[in-house]
Amino acid sequence: MIRILKYGEVANSDVFARAVPTVDVEAVVSEILANVKERGDAALFEYCKKFDKAALTSLQVSEEEIDEALAQTTPELIEIMKKAAANIRKFHERQVRNSFIINNEDGVVVGQKIIPVDRAGLYVPGGTAAYPSTVLMDAIPAKIAGCREVVIVTPPGADGRINPVILAAASIAGVDRIFKVGGAQAIAALAYGTETVPKVDKIVGPGNAFVAEAKKQVFGKVSIDMIAGPSEILIVADGKTSPRFAAADLLSQAEHDKMASAVLVTDSMELAEAVQQELEVQIPRLERAEIARASIDHNGKIIVADTLDAAIEIANEIAPEHLELCVDSPFDYLDKIRHAGSVFMGRNCPEALGDYFAGPNHTLPTSGTAKFSSPLSVDDFIKKTQYTYYTRDALRKVAKDVAAFAEAEGLTAHAKSALIRTEEDAK
Repeated sequence: MIRILKYGEVANSDVFARAVPTVDVEAVVSEILANVKERGDAALFEYCKKFDKAALTSLQVSEEEIDEALAQTTPELIEIMKKAAANIRKFHERQVRNSFIINNEDGVVVGQKIIPVDRAGLYVPGGTAAYPSTVLMDAIPAKIAGCREVVIVTPPGADGRINPVILAAASIAGVDRIFKVGGAQAIAALAYGTETVPKVDKIVGPGNAFVAEAKKQVFGKVSIDMIAGPSEILIVADGKTSPRFAAADLLSQAEHDKMASAVLVTDSMELAEAVQQELEVQIPRLERAEIARASIDHNGKIIVADTLDAAIEIANEIAPEHLELCVDSPFDYLDKIRHAGSVFMGRNCPEALGDYFAGPNHTLPTSGTAKFSSPLSVDDFIKKTQYTYYTRDALRKVAKDVAAFAEAEGLTAHAKSALIRTEEDAK
C-alpha cells in the first residue's frame, strides 16, 4: 500500500528514490560496447540471439515488412496516430530556430547558422510494451529539424519481427531506416557504426538501465539527448480532486516499470486517505497489475502539505518529469512552477494526453534533472555555427584592443595575429 507522509517526514532527495540495481551495469555495458565496436554485425547477431531469442539473418527491416505492418495495423489506430502526428508536428514546428546575420555599418558582419545534424538515431524500447508514441515523439522533431537521415533501432521479438505498430508509426513519421537491434548493443551500433547499422551524430530515446548506461558511455563519441531514468509523476491536488482520477493518473506511470515513481502532494488529508484506498481498488483491475503494485508499494508516496503553495514549492524542489496541477484555476499557479519536465493543467488533463496526443514531447528529463534540462525538441537535432567578417579598415579600428586583451592573458601570438594585419606592408 502507498505510504502517506506529512511533508518533513521524507527528504526531497528521497521522494523519487529507487532501489539500486544489483547487476554491475557499467561493466556489462562496457563489454558490450567494446564487442560491437570490434566485431560489428557479428556481435549484434549474437546479442539478438542471446537477449531477444531471435535468430536473425538480416538486421534491417525491409519495405515488405513495413507494408505488411501497415496492413496488420487497424485503420482506426493508423488514423489516431496520424492525428497525434499532426499535433506533434504543429507544436514542434514552432520550435524551429532561424539563422541570423548582423551587418554593421563599419564593415563588420557577424552571424549564426542553424544546421541540422546529418544523421539521428532513435532508440525505441521493446520488452514489456510497444511504444509507437516514442517513434512519433522522437522522429517528427528530427524531421522538422532537417536531418538528412533518421534511423530507428528497436529490439525484435523472438520471431525476429518488430511489433507492427512500431513500424506503422515509423512510416507515418517518415523514418528512413529501421534496424532490429535493442539494448546496449543498439546504442553501440549507432555510436560506432557496423557493416549494416550507420554511425549517427545524435542518439535519442528512452530505455532501460543498460541503454541509459550505454548512452552515458558513448557520450562524446556521439551526442545524446539525456540520461533518462524510470518514469515519474507528481500530482499537486486540492481537496476537490476526484480520488478516482488521482489514483488513475498515479497508476498511468506506475504501470510503466516496477522502478517508476508516482507521488501525490496535497493539502487535504481526506483526499490522501481516499486516494490510498482507491489505489487498492484500481490496481487489481490492471493488466499490468504486478508491475503497478511493485511501483506503488516500493516507490509511491502521498505527501500532505499545509497549503497548496507549499505543495507547489515541494514540486519545484523535486523537479518531476510529469507534473499535474489538479487544482482550481491552474494557470494561476503556472508561473510559480520553475522545475518540471512537462506540466498538465487542471482536472481534465491527464498525463496520458502528453504521452500520446496533445503535441508537446513526452521524452522528458527525469531524476530531478528538470532543474537544468529540457524536454526533447527540435533543438536536439540542430547545431549552431557562428561566422565573422571584418574589412581591413574595421580590423584596424580594433586591432590594438584585441592585442591588449590577448596580452592581458599572456597570449602574445594572438596579439601579433591581429596587429600584423595593420602593418603598412601587410599583404
